[in-house]
Amino acid sequence: MIVREIKENEKSLYNKSVNHIIQSWEWGEFRKKAGLDLVRLGHFDGQKLVTAYQLTFHPVPFFKQTIGYFPKGPMPNKLMVDSLSSIGKKKNAAFIKIEPNVVTSDRKQVTSDKLRQLGLIDSKKSLFTKYNFLLDLTKSEEELMAAMHPKTRYNIKVAQKRGVEVYESTKQEDFEIYLKLYFETTKRQKYFGHTPAYHKLLWQTLAPFGMARLLVANYQLSTTNYKLPSSPAKRGESLVAWMLLNFGDTLYYPYGGSSTEHKDVMASNLVAWEVIKLGKKMNLKVFDMWGALGPEATDANPWYGFHRFKAGYGPAHVKYVGTYDLVLKPSLYTILNMADKLRWIYLRTVRR
Repeated sequence: MIVREIKENEKSLYNKSVNHIIQSWEWGEFRKKAGLDLVRLGHFDGQKLVTAYQLTFHPVPFFKQTIGYFPKGPMPNKLMVDSLSSIGKKKNAAFIKIEPNVVTSDRKQVTSDKLRQLGLIDSKKSLFTKYNFLLDLTKSEEELMAAMHPKTRYNIKVAQKRGVEVYESTKQEDFEIYLKLYFETTKRQKYFGHTPAYHKLLWQTLAPFGMARLLVANYQLSTTNYKLPSSPAKRGESLVAWMLLNFGDTLYYPYGGSSTEHKDVMASNLVAWEVIKLGKKMNLKVFDMWGALGPEATDANPWYGFHRFKAGYGPAHVKYVGTYDLVLKPSLYTILNMADKLRWIYLRTVRR
């Protein structure tokens, strides 16, 4: 088996070998445009590409070293870990954070044990959530609606009766609406979202390839009948906007925003339903909701409302194998983790 960097003319072959949008070639180009050092590696058996993945290396303020980040890739094996160690040393990385796109369960502890046997350690910080909601889009609309929580079905009907309009768009004017609602939401919920520059670059990179689109919900007080226009001639007040991404057979919901106005019309519930219908129309098989809390979550968690909203659509609640670190410079690893912890304590204090 030979491990080497993927060439530009192997883009199509590469994309057929990965199974998450964050591992897609186009996402890699987005990260490169953001100024990150990106490496794509392939494991070849002769001319056959067996495994492919990409990771980024991030500079660390006040240090000469970098930190590697390898999200949503395949299950690591010894060859992969050896290859990551080699490229990490070339990039002067203190460690590489690894978050495999591998669903597991509490009964499959052997998976985590194998990763530890490869020299990986449990990470002190995850970037992706360990849990997620995945909805099977191969089911009929009737089956999907029947699997929902009764309150979710009710809220969808409320939005329809109140005249909420949902439309799909890739227009710049609608992207600006999305940005406005997204940052209104981050401010209101007091969480740290990506910068406007991040969202704009992501949009500009993926939308031309048909991998990004928006769903926007409008509401007019005078509207009495529900209609889903492809391009509404008369637009009311924009209440909700979601950015959707697609790759392979999966539709992703990574980012969204909402207004505090007219919460009683349940616009977000209708948007989610229209997202599901859109995924079916695009002949996709899975709706990936990007994250969830664990099975023991309660309303004491500030994210519980969002978790409960997603759960209302009847998706499967899955658990990933988790986050692990490949430590290359042990002394720096401890220092950098402590510095990151102090940084986030400071940022949360300032945000309050």
